[in-house]
Amino acid sequence: MTTTERTRRTDRPRRTALRRLDSGQLLLICAAGLVAVAGVADTAAVGLDRPEIAIGFGALIAVGELARLTMPGNREVAPIGAAAALGYTLLLDLSQHPLRHSALQVVAVIAVGMVAGALPHLAVGRPPRLDAMARRLLTGALLAFAFRPLADPLYRLTEPPSSTWWPALAVMVTLITAALLLDVLVAALLRAEQVRTAFRVAVRDELSMAFPLGAAVAASGVLLALATHSMDLVALLVFAAPLLVTQVAFRKYAGIRATYLQTVRALSRVTEVGGYVEPGHSRRVSRLALAVGRELGMAEPELLELEYAALMHDIGQLSLRDPIPGGATVLADPEQARRIAELGAEVIRQTGVLDRVAEVVRRQCDPAEDDPPLSSRIIRVANAYDDLVGPSKDRDRATAALERLRQSAGYDQRAVDALARVIDRVRL
Repeated sequence: MTTTERTRRTDRPRRTALRRLDSGQLLLICAAGLVAVAGVADTAAVGLDRPEIAIGFGALIAVGELARLTMPGNREVAPIGAAAALGYTLLLDLSQHPLRHSALQVVAVIAVGMVAGALPHLAVGRPPRLDAMARRLLTGALLAFAFRPLADPLYRLTEPPSSTWWPALAVMVTLITAALLLDVLVAALLRAEQVRTAFRVAVRDELSMAFPLGAAVAASGVLLALATHSMDLVALLVFAAPLLVTQVAFRKYAGIRATYLQTVRALSRVTEVGGYVEPGHSRRVSRLALAVGRELGMAEPELLELEYAALMHDIGQLSLRDPIPGGATVLADPEQARRIAELGAEVIRQTGVLDRVAEVVRRQCDPAEDDPPLSSRIIRVANAYDDLVGPSKDRDRATAALERLRQSAGYDQRAVDALARVIDRVRL
């Protein structure tokens, strides 16, 4: 292999990763890069204020980035690093001596710590998500620019004779809440573009899925900043242990969710391996159902159940002695299709943890007038469409299938219209 060929192979994954970034992500990454460069350049020019403190917090940020994890919904988080960054931003004093490090120094410490923590992942071929890192850096930078100018007057309130921490605590909580809400809005904007969902739905999902973790991290950051008043840098070690335990718990939770999905995906392939359905049918129905669910504004927990149900919607066909030609239940007798759905639901219910998914599968053949769950109606439409079109990219065939669904009784027309919009978007 020539040097040119090796270079091309090395550059291909980078070009592919860049193509996956939309304009919003690129803008966010560029903004974070500019802020980081400004912070590092300013700090290099004026020098570090209390370098031992900066190094201690920078090291904890690096550890947090090294131990980052991916939560459900493909959200990359670094709770330890984020808490350490907040703690350094909110520091008022150490050993009763005021700290006057600038907002740009805070940005520099956060940026260097994040890069240091990301390098081992890069070395083993697990690059971090640049948009997630950029969001974490910009959130810390915005908080630093808002809080550091207030640090000196707030510190004076903590000195005798007043010696009160309530004003400082109130300012910290107010600014952190504003920063968290802004972070939620930015994350929702990016997610709405990435998964093609409505902005209001993305905001709702971020508030329910990401905001609680952000609030816990924020509380840890505030406590870390306040604890250094009496514990000095020992507070870093004291708070690092419970944060690590919490992160291990989150990692186990994320691992369980990932294992569930992998198991469901493997189970869904049994019907394909056995020749009961066409290869790739379950995955195509799942992708279509998720796209339609997002189009109709379903929340993220509902979408997860929809994905499980869509992947396993045909598992009841394993009970058939003679497979349906092509596995197309849309062409089967309604009673037979309903029986397949009921048997599939029974199989799923045996897991003991997917009862709601089983109910969605059981009612997928119910006509719309019987008011089945929205997920069941979506699966019925997506399954019928894939039975009629399959992996074909022929536009005439797709148009004919959609027209047939519109004219057939029993299909939810809202789901059909949403499917038509999804198909049109894919064609563009």
